[in-house]
Amino acid sequence: MKQATPTALETAPSLEPSPLERDPHRPTDARNAPPPPPGRQWIGWLVVLVLAAVGYWQWPRIKALLPAGNNTSQSTAKGGRGRRGGGGGTSQVVAARATKGNIKVFVTGLGAVTPIYTVTVKSRVDGQLMKVLFKEGQIVHQGDLLLEIDPRPYEVQLEQAEGQLLHDQALLKNAHLDLDRYNTLMKQDAIPQQTLDTQIALVSQYEGTIKTDQSQIDSAKLNLVYSRITSPITGLVGLRLVDPGNIVHASDTNGLLVITQLDPISVIFTTAEDQLPPILEKMHAGQQLTVEAWDRELKNKLADGKLETIDNQIDQTTGTLKLRAVFANTSGKLFPSQFVNARLLVEQKQNITLLPNAAIQRNSQGTYVWFVNPDQTVEVRPIMVGTTEGDQSEITSGLKPGDTVVTVGVDRLEEGGKVNAQVPGEKPDNGQRGGSHSGKPGGRSHKASS
Repeated sequence: MKQATPTALETAPSLEPSPLERDPHRPTDARNAPPPPPGRQWIGWLVVLVLAAVGYWQWPRIKALLPAGNNTSQSTAKGGRGRRGGGGGTSQVVAARATKGNIKVFVTGLGAVTPIYTVTVKSRVDGQLMKVLFKEGQIVHQGDLLLEIDPRPYEVQLEQAEGQLLHDQALLKNAHLDLDRYNTLMKQDAIPQQTLDTQIALVSQYEGTIKTDQSQIDSAKLNLVYSRITSPITGLVGLRLVDPGNIVHASDTNGLLVITQLDPISVIFTTAEDQLPPILEKMHAGQQLTVEAWDRELKNKLADGKLETIDNQIDQTTGTLKLRAVFANTSGKLFPSQFVNARLLVEQKQNITLLPNAAIQRNSQGTYVWFVNPDQTVEVRPIMVGTTEGDQSEITSGLKPGDTVVTVGVDRLEEGGKVNAQVPGEKPDNGQRGGSHSGKPGGRSHKASS
């Protein structure tokens, strides 16, 4: 028998494994994936180099933003002791000196600008409004003509009253002539007594009629005066309330315009009843108390005035009392119904110890300051605060003029720690930053030891 030989299509598979099949740890996808292109490798290295350059360039800013505690811990580790032990780093702070000066004691109250005189002008006669002779917002003076009402009806009334007066005067003259005749006849017993008495009564009647006619004339003249409305005071005219051509009446509830006096002007403000005794004491002594008007935020002073008077009773619901102060308002900074803060000067303390408010610290035990000793160490010193005015406070105990305290940087201080204190406005001694001094006013600052 012939043995069959395999053909080319029936070639037996090779039993020797391929190089990929020999590595059992190579992933199947990696076996089949094509090798990476050579261009991607240098792009990755370029990105790494760019990030490294940016980090090196920005490192000073990143270092400046690090917390101060990290630097403190590093300096403590290098120096061996922290600030509490007195041998650590020196804190840079801003300080201020207690000074000797004066301070004012004010009583502050919320008030409203109130005109001393406010007039609502109304018509006193009936008629048509013919002319308006003012402009809205104009300053008018006392006696200035403001409005004109049709005067013709009152001119006619005046002529009628004058005519009636002439008629009655003629009757009175005739009655006097008859009375003279009756007196002559009575002496001759030619007429009875009753006729004479009747004539005397008639003369008296005509005299009364003459007075009535004269009053009618005066009334008509007065109506003519009322038809020309003038300003009763000097002040600012508000908005026009009635236009020309309208019929106005003396019984109208609404006025024609409102005039408000602006100079001088007053401020009515309130104060607590507990603050009343020193005010009354000054007023009873005949002293003129000064009042300052400030805006709502107490930033801008508007005017200076004088205390005029106080109310006659205390409001029991609020425990406050009203006071009126008068101001010269030539600049027009005070406007009616404007809310202001009134500051009444009650007392001025002199030759006291003053300290900026920024140096005063508070806790549950009271008020204190960080006092800078001559050796540039700091300590907590309790103080007593009196009157506060603006950014200055009176120190009644705990400090004396010339003492140095910390104003900025107190959050980094510890008892007994070293500081390098700089007082604004003072030149450091020998090029060094100023700190505390020996306690004498105007003394030199000492350099802090590091």
